[in-house]
Amino acid sequence: METVTKMSSPKEERSFRNTFPDFTSDALPPLNKNKELEGDFQSKILSAIEKLLNTLDEKAEDDGKDYSIYTGSSGHALLHLHLYMNFPGVQDQADLYKALNWLKPILGRLKGSKPSMLCGISGPLAIAAVVYDKLGEKKISGEYVAKVLALCEEVCNDFSIPDELLFGRAGYLSALLFLQQHLGPQVINNNMVVKVVDAILVSGQDLAKRKHYKHPLMYEWHDKAYLGAAHGLAGIFFILLQVSDPSVQKQIREFVKPCVDYMLTLRFASGNCPSSLESTSGDKLVHWCHGAPGWMYMLVLAFKIFKDMRYLEAAKDCAKVTWERGILYKGYGLCHGTAGNAYSFLFLYKATQDPRYLYYACKFAEWCCDYGKHGCHKPDRPYSLFEGMAGTVYFLVDLLHPQNAAFPTFEFNINI
Repeated sequence: METVTKMSSPKEERSFRNTFPDFTSDALPPLNKNKELEGDFQSKILSAIEKLLNTLDEKAEDDGKDYSIYTGSSGHALLHLHLYMNFPGVQDQADLYKALNWLKPILGRLKGSKPSMLCGISGPLAIAAVVYDKLGEKKISGEYVAKVLALCEEVCNDFSIPDELLFGRAGYLSALLFLQQHLGPQVINNNMVVKVVDAILVSGQDLAKRKHYKHPLMYEWHDKAYLGAAHGLAGIFFILLQVSDPSVQKQIREFVKPCVDYMLTLRFASGNCPSSLESTSGDKLVHWCHGAPGWMYMLVLAFKIFKDMRYLEAAKDCAKVTWERGILYKGYGLCHGTAGNAYSFLFLYKATQDPRYLYYACKFAEWCCDYGKHGCHKPDRPYSLFEGMAGTVYFLVDLLHPQNAAFPTFEFNINI
């Protein structure tokens, strides 16, 4: 294990000092012909997955209250679906039944006004639809798809619903994209996708006009102009840009491009990105939820679509600051932890095939393999998908097949 020490006061111990050696061409773990990890490093990752899964099996519990993917039961269900899809035949359908064990107690008591996938009711419904489909229960799967679709009218017409990812319309749109990815595009009526996109665009235009912004779309959450992946522009734009329906794709791109150009002007000299327009905390947060790692997705996808090198260079700046300051004191999770930051390297690697970024992800994974040994902050939900151990396992499983890795409920492996 490499030595890591906490950063000193300027970063308020938000990150550990990264003392891993920088990339060299001979430093990358071996890959097979399918560009999958192999050899001793693969064995290290598999060993860590097994150890952490044993801990989850022993300690993770349903508290009877939190059904969310973010910190609750649905997150564990999604992890087991992920295990089933990445280790086919290892336990036959055992992981699908484990997913159902997490879902069944909550599916009958879902309620609330949050329609999003990560923190709302569309998440467990969408996962249930996919799990039952994998089990061959097409009729039951269709019933859960219908329940997700039944939320559409409220999502599009209730002006109290925000637009961001964790709780709002972009989060509901991610549930539709999730179902399309796993069950096929035909399972979701494209008219519904278009309606949700239109609602997000109308909302963004309205706020931009009322607040006199020069770029065409603007969004707020709790009256604050957030910029990152979880609550802000980067997350909303990334989800929108993944919509492939030709009837709305051109409009999305015409609206989003000038907004991304505007966001380029907001970055810190370090390459990091502010959490909000009103933020007074300065250049501190390097998380998927707030800061450079979450912006990287938007910038890389914008580069792939618009072929503008400014976006790729900005993404590389984000990667540099994430490498330097992305081993986080907050822990090993996805939302504001080291595993989540490592995912951003994998997204940049897939887009560029530059082995540097796969190396960066592997080194962050190596640190995560020593889970609990660094004196990190213990999250409120230490075994959950987005704050804790389940998310770290999800990432380590994905790292074994880096070409197919995808940040859960956020990245849908589209071809641009």
